[in-house]
Parts: sequence; structure tokens; C-alpha cells
Amino acid sequence: MDQFFDFLRSYWWLVFPLSGMAGGWARQWSKASERRHRRRVELYTLKNQAVQAEQASQAQVAALMAAHDAVNRRWLDYELDVGKLIDFPVMTDVREPLTVAFLRAKKAADGLRPDAPGDITTAARLAEYRTAVHGFELAFDVAEREAMRIKDHNFSELERQRLTTARKLLNIASDSAATPAERQTAYRRARKELDGLIVLPAVTVAALEVKIAGELNAPHASE
Repeated sequence: MDQFFDFLRSYWWLVFPLSGMAGGWARQWSKASERRHRRRVELYTLKNQAVQAEQASQAQVAALMAAHDAVNRRWLDYELDVGKLIDFPVMTDVREPLTVAFLRAKKAADGLRPDAPGDITTAARLAEYRTAVHGFELAFDVAEREAMRIKDHNFSELERQRLTTARKLLNIASDSAATPAERQTAYRRARKELDGLIVLPAVTVAALEVKIAGELNAPHASE
């Protein structure tokens, strides 16, 4: 032990460089710890951003699906209302380029629609669906504006009279105050008036017949 203290007394000056070295090691260790901490923070941030990006993508898909549904509902308004189709016959006229373009855009969007927002997992797939939905919206807007502008002006005077007659007959066919025989006759005559003028989609005919059948089967107030 005495030799140790003798060594310290003889080489006390080594304390200063050794202290400096120890301080350097301490600083290096501290910096390394800080770097490790920063890397952990960066990794956490990246993982959190990835989760947020995935959630944002699903939110975007959900918004696109809602926009897609909104256009489909606008089209369904025509399909389920034969009176509206009579007023704006261009909407079902496949001889009209704008109508054809709308129907093609609808088919493209419907074909790319996912069953659930989570089904779209890549940016490319999201972009493809977004383009299809926006194209669908635009094509429908253009076709509808044209249909409202033209109305029945593509028809001759005689054909417009037939359309007017068909609309009146359909009102009778849907009138609960008319007798079953009157409604059935009116419906058959309306279909005859429309024949060759407007091609009614199958869903339109089905909805119309269900409505009329409901009126025919509904109990009268006097019963």
C-alpha cells in the first residue's frame, strides 16, 4: 500500500491527462447515448407516420367510395323514375356520345370499386380508383347537363306528343283512385307510346311494375 502512495506522490501530474481522457470518454459515451436516443425517436416517428399514412389512405378510399355512391344515387334517381326519364330521355339514349361516355365511366368506376377501404393498399391502386371516380362524376355531370339542355328537342312534334301522352298514362297507372282495370290499361298504353322512343332500363321497368302492382294490391279505404 505504501508503494502505491509513493507512486501517486511521484506521478501526481498524471491525474490531469487521465482526467481529460476520462472526461473525453464520458462525453463520447454521452454522445453515443444521444445518437441511440435520436435513432429510437426517428424510428418511432417513421413507424407512427406509416400508421398515419395507412389510415389517411383508407380515409381517402372511404371518401372516394362515398363520392362514387353519390353519383350512383343520382343515376338511380333516373332509373327508378320513368317520369324523369321521359322528361330527360337523353339519359338513356345510347346513340348520344355523352351518354355512352357516362355509362362507360360508370362501368370503369364500378369495376375498380373495392369491397372495403382496406382493400386498397397501394398508392397506384388508390390513384387508379380516384381517377375512375372523378371521371365518373365528370361524365355524369356533362351528360346530365346536356340532357337537361336538350330535353325532348331531339324528337319530332308527334313523338313529343306521344311522350306527353305516356306521362299522363303513367300517372293514371300509379293513381290509387283509378280502378285496377284503368291502371292496367293505362300502363299497357304508356308502354306502347314509349316503344321506339325511349329504351327503359330493366330496373326502371321493374320499379314501375312493382309500384303499380303495389297500388293494385293496396286495400281501398272503403274496404
